[in-house]
Amino acid sequence: MARRRIGLRRPRGRGEYLAAAVVGVAAATLLGQMALAALDELARAWPVWSAAAAAGACYGIAVTLHRLRARRSRWRALAALRLTLAHLDALTDQAFETALRDLLIRDGWSARHVGRQGDQAADVIGHHPQRGRIVLQAKHTRTGGKVGSSVMYQVKGTAGPVHRADTAVVVTNGSFTRDAKAWGERHGVHWIDRDRLRTWAEQGLPVHQLLRLPARPGRAAPVRRAAVRARTLSG
Repeated sequence: MARRRIGLRRPRGRGEYLAAAVVGVAAATLLGQMALAALDELARAWPVWSAAAAAGACYGIAVTLHRLRARRSRWRALAALRLTLAHLDALTDQAFETALRDLLIRDGWSARHVGRQGDQAADVIGHHPQRGRIVLQAKHTRTGGKVGSSVMYQVKGTAGPVHRADTAVVVTNGSFTRDAKAWGERHGVHWIDRDRLRTWAEQGLPVHQLLRLPARPGRAAPVRRAAVRARTLSG
């Protein structure tokens, strides 16, 4: 048996048109009443919504101010950072890398710790508005060991091609072999041994002065931004 399809049809005759008009007016009236009731409810709840919005805005401002104060406090703390060799000797390998990052930040570099397995001879990468991009390879030792030439080869092979560095540096709390120092000086890989690390970390000489890194041309705008930041920190 075929199922009958139920559908709408146009009214027929004056009576059906009149009935349809009455239903339409009733539906429109009901919808209007519902809309008025909703608006009335919103009007009554407006103070609550306003208070909630104001509370949310105040909370957002408070969180932002807290973060700004924390960031400024960290910058001030890093600006006065001094790390003794005894402290650096006691660190783990990863903590030593983080300490080198903080020393770069103290000296005005924007720096991040990237050291991990497969880091391609880069533990810390930094950028300076005047002196470009720097890559640090950290060699932490607790036994006063020496860093050999093979480390210099690795850093030279990845600093420019992989990390686009202007300056490559190997840093250790130990020492370097004579061949490693000579090879690094010939091929543009800087080295910081225990004595230089004391001058940098403990006595506070900036790394670009320690290594005599030249200022690079065409960086006037970043220099101005750095000056503004320095005034903010001093304030």
